[in-house]
Amino acid sequence: MQFLRRAYERFAALIHELIKFGLVGAIAFVIDFGGANVLRFGVGMGPLFSKVIATIVAATFAYLGNRFWTYRHRQQSGLAREYVLFFLLNGIGLLPALLAIGFVTYTLGLHDTLSYNIAQGVGLVIGTLFRLWSYKKWVFLAAPELAEEPAEGAIERVGERVGVRPHSDVKAQPDPLTTS
Repeated sequence: MQFLRRAYERFAALIHELIKFGLVGAIAFVIDFGGANVLRFGVGMGPLFSKVIATIVAATFAYLGNRFWTYRHRQQSGLAREYVLFFLLNGIGLLPALLAIGFVTYTLGLHDTLSYNIAQGVGLVIGTLFRLWSYKKWVFLAAPELAEEPAEGAIERVGERVGVRPHSDVKAQPDPLTTS
């Protein structure tokens, strides 16, 4: 029964995490796609440069949203380390979109909005799968699991107090600080 309860709790936590990741990703998607289109067709920047700039802005939003909301319960390994890894992995995740946009624009010679956005979409799907996996693997590390029952004589944390758990053959004395 305890196995089923733990499996349910893990599944529920995963679903909760995926929903948060999806919401942050949806907003980052709007920033990325909208920004790339505004820069490409509104401002007149090149197709690849537009995508890179929009992705940098979207990735900054996504990092902040994921670190301080989606994965706030996960171990922090230093903001500088996470930030560098996050943007390195985003750079790798950007490659499929750049390859698709470059292929559509320069190889096929298609310069219209629809072709540009289809290329962005193809790259986005591949890049998002990579990002989801890589963020959990290298950026937002899992918090170390605490044992449910510490071993006899092991150190145990209770609130802010740390004490040694008594052996079963030694009677525990009441703590004068917590008893009235």
